[in-house]
Amino acid sequence: MATDFDLVVVGAGVVGLAVAQRLARDGRSVLVLEQEAWVGQHASSRNSEVIHAGIYYAPGSLKAQLCVEGRDLLYSWCAEHGVAHRRVGKLLVAVEPEEIAAMTRLQRNAAANGVELHWLDAAQVHELEPQLRALAGLYSPLTGIVDSHALMQSFEAALQRAGGLLSCRAKVDSITPITQGLCVSGRSAGQAFSISARQVVNAAGLFAQRLQRDVTGAIQVPAVHWCQGRYFSYAGSSPFRHLVYPMPESNNAGLGVHATLDLAGQLRFGPDVRYTDELDYQVDERLRDAFVASVRRYWPQCDAARLQSAYAGVRAKLSGAGEPAMDFVLQDHTSHGVRGLVSLFGIESPGLTACLALAERVRLMLNADTN
Repeated sequence: MATDFDLVVVGAGVVGLAVAQRLARDGRSVLVLEQEAWVGQHASSRNSEVIHAGIYYAPGSLKAQLCVEGRDLLYSWCAEHGVAHRRVGKLLVAVEPEEIAAMTRLQRNAAANGVELHWLDAAQVHELEPQLRALAGLYSPLTGIVDSHALMQSFEAALQRAGGLLSCRAKVDSITPITQGLCVSGRSAGQAFSISARQVVNAAGLFAQRLQRDVTGAIQVPAVHWCQGRYFSYAGSSPFRHLVYPMPESNNAGLGVHATLDLAGQLRFGPDVRYTDELDYQVDERLRDAFVASVRRYWPQCDAARLQSAYAGVRAKLSGAGEPAMDFVLQDHTSHGVRGLVSLFGIESPGLTACLALAERVRLMLNADTN
């Protein structure tokens, strides 16, 4: 008996949509199910919108490989499909003598990932960004910014051109193996539904682990740790032409409160790092002083009165507070025991950059699962 669809993708974030459009363009019948009222409502639209070069991630890791592959694919996609983006470049700065060693290690790590960073002395940093305080810096010419909403719209359009379908307000409650594939059940606009598919991709992001636990017969569900990151915007014109990052914080505490620009030139600072058990998108104005203190380490002229709370995001991390950062986890039946199911866990940064490379990797896993 034929199934309703070749593929059901659960989750219409940037990764789910990238996967869906790629498989639809292969000629498969594809349905995307999204529990929210519109696409990318969570992590995909609540981030720094940075196209990462591939600097920080452990050589040989999925994060490193897929960031570098995805970066190039993303720049090409944006150029081809008219998605607003800009290769603005990034400055990583050392503001204290003890940070020089960390900067050297970071440059070596990037080189092992095939990413070239240019070492700058204090005068060269000042020439690029006169208001920065820095003893030295690393310049990344491959770092950029992208309109994440426009990117997701372009994926949705590509999906629809290929005959794929997207259904919002459709929450999946269970996935059950059947003779010909998998049965996906849930509720859409208050009405129960049940759909059969040869294969399913669990790209539910923050909710991927919860969904996996409801898969009949599934095993090997990694723990998830929700991590909130908050942002402040800066009123008025930006003094910076590049993105500015301090040295990464220790103990998996993030990349530090960095300065990013959107495509309109708006300056914003963040994210900070706060582990939480709740899906909390509030930004407490009382955080301003802590943000100002972090920013003034590398930008002494930061005017506290011009900082205003902006937005927050929540990441699905696989490592808890103080634990070493963990890699992306991509599982097929060889890991969780369910034929036809590919599940993605811990797709935090650089997930936006890596989305198209993740789509290619998932495509290979799905193709191998049919053999």
